[in-house]
Amino acid sequence: MESLEKTLGYKFKDRQLLIEALTHKSYKQPYDNERLEFLGDAVLDLVVGEYLYKKFPKSDEGKLSKIRASLVNEEGFNKLANVLNLGDYIFLSNAEENNEGRTKPSLLSNAFEAVMGAIYLEAGLEKVQKITIGLIEANYEEISLDSLFRDYKTTLQELTQAHFGVTPDYRLVGSRGPDHKKEFEVAVMIEDKEYAKAVGKSKKIAQQEAAFIAIEILNKELS
Repeated sequence: MESLEKTLGYKFKDRQLLIEALTHKSYKQPYDNERLEFLGDAVLDLVVGEYLYKKFPKSDEGKLSKIRASLVNEEGFNKLANVLNLGDYIFLSNAEENNEGRTKPSLLSNAFEAVMGAIYLEAGLEKVQKITIGLIEANYEEISLDSLFRDYKTTLQELTQAHFGVTPDYRLVGSRGPDHKKEFEVAVMIEDKEYAKAVGKSKKIAQQEAAFIAIEILNKELS
């Protein structure tokens, strides 16, 4: 715990709060990190939103939303969780650990949100902002729409139109999780053939992920 606090640059007054933030539901305790994850998700949305609002004073709402979506997501938080080595500190069941739980992007992303939620409860928004923005600025070479937001759907459409004369079709396969943390699974179809499936926190994110996978598959087929 001391090692993690040193990396974070924050020492918890209530150590139990940090333990709760690091406890996965599989660990079977009277508590887990899902509530703190819910709180941290909302706090990080605000913190990153304010940061981008001040950093890009001439950008419109649409551009700011796209940049935030590229930072505030599972991939982005997994990246920051790995910088903190959060996987080393999470309390997991033996089964989840054997299932490579300590390296799962979804689990690490959730733990990062939970830790930030815990810091918010103890120290407020300013402290979360200092830690989060410090991590983002230290671990992204550039923060801009061009560097962060890649429109894989457009790339895939250009590829399929050029080679097949058709556009891809995205189909919702299913959804899971509570309303505040719902995940969507989307399949991308080309000429009625399923090329890829992906899961995301929104249908748009899942579509982008599926398009990215399909591009890689198509490039191999067409090379």
